[in-house]
Amino acid sequence: MSRRTLTRLGAPAAAAAAVTVLVAAPASAHVTVTPTETAAGAYTVLTFSNGHGCEGSPTKQITIQVPEGINDVTPTRQAFYDVKVVSEKLAEPIEDAHGNKLTERDASVVYTAKTPLPDGQRDAFEVSLQLPEEEGTLAFPVIQTCVKGETAWVEEAPEGATEEPENPAPSFEVTAAESEDGHSTEVASAQTEVDDAEDDGNLWGAVGAGAGILGLIAGTTALALGRRKA
Repeated sequence: MSRRTLTRLGAPAAAAAAVTVLVAAPASAHVTVTPTETAAGAYTVLTFSNGHGCEGSPTKQITIQVPEGINDVTPTRQAFYDVKVVSEKLAEPIEDAHGNKLTERDASVVYTAKTPLPDGQRDAFEVSLQLPEEEGTLAFPVIQTCVKGETAWVEEAPEGATEEPENPAPSFEVTAAESEDGHSTEVASAQTEVDDAEDDGNLWGAVGAGAGILGLIAGTTALALGRRKA
């Protein structure tokens, strides 16, 4: 499974635990992320939640790092914050899904509080984007800057670890892509096999029925000829 994180922040390259959203107990102890959609390639709105300050100090800024492989994001306006998207140059130009040439990508979204968020109060920040085409754990390192100090939510749990890191990066699982009928590609593939099997069964059923009819006709003809000879 693919894993994405922003290594320049010092986040370990190890995979996060395979859960929909990493939420510790209590949930307010960490910055968390909740997606509206998780299917690979789907458009989703991610809600990042912050429920406390830095050891009692009010929060004045939230910086959401965008994993490599995602080039464009759209933040939702927040009445109590100024928001901006910070771009970075790409090592090599790429083409997006619409054939446009890209030389830079959106690297982070920065929410700066007009008035610092008091410790013990929570707030939420929304970012819209298209998920990668690959399944796997997707992590969004977050830097929480307070009036005094900051907390870097950038750690990922090593694969197989039973305990969560002290400062886990908000993350979730990108699931199988959906087909046009709304089912996942895995489900669609399984359904195709079932349909093929049903079609084969119907075909052989039709052949059998046809053979039976031909046999009936042959038998009736033979009986008729026998009566004429008699």
